[in-house]
Amino acid sequence: MSSDRDPEALIAELATTLSALIKQRPLPDPVMVGIHTGGLWVAEALHRRIGLAEPLASLDISFYRDDFTRIGLNPQVRPSNLRISLSERNVILVDDVLYTGRTIRAAMNELFDYGRPACIVLAVLVDRGERELPIAPDAIAMATRLAPGQHIKLTGPDPMKLTVLGTK
Repeated sequence: MSSDRDPEALIAELATTLSALIKQRPLPDPVMVGIHTGGLWVAEALHRRIGLAEPLASLDISFYRDDFTRIGLNPQVRPSNLRISLSERNVILVDDVLYTGRTIRAAMNELFDYGRPACIVLAVLVDRGERELPIAPDAIAMATRLAPGQHIKLTGPDPMKLTVLGTK
């Protein structure tokens, strides 16, 4: 991954792609939902840039993870903030890095607890491939592949920074 990819520039690219997608499909009055933690930071920036009417919502998928019984509870569990029904609503789900697809699967499981959305559009800052589940983003800012043992971390929120960690 190129180290010169500024998260703010990537967010601007993602906002442009997402705005076009909202008009093209069309997706009237979408609800944007960010996944804690990095996905929420990206969603906050996207929400400001796109200017959606609905308030930004957030999910903490800790209790929905398929490895919850193996890894235990994250000590920084936060409540989800979804104050409306999602029944027949267009949802834009936002995460920072898409890898195996398991986080997105957990997020969709939680979303359905708030109603059956008309559709879910997935927007991610970085798609690093190597899925374990058949999940694909609708809008991405950057696609990359990493060496075994590496992963991408978004730190922030102010300023946001993308870092590749692990062996090269």
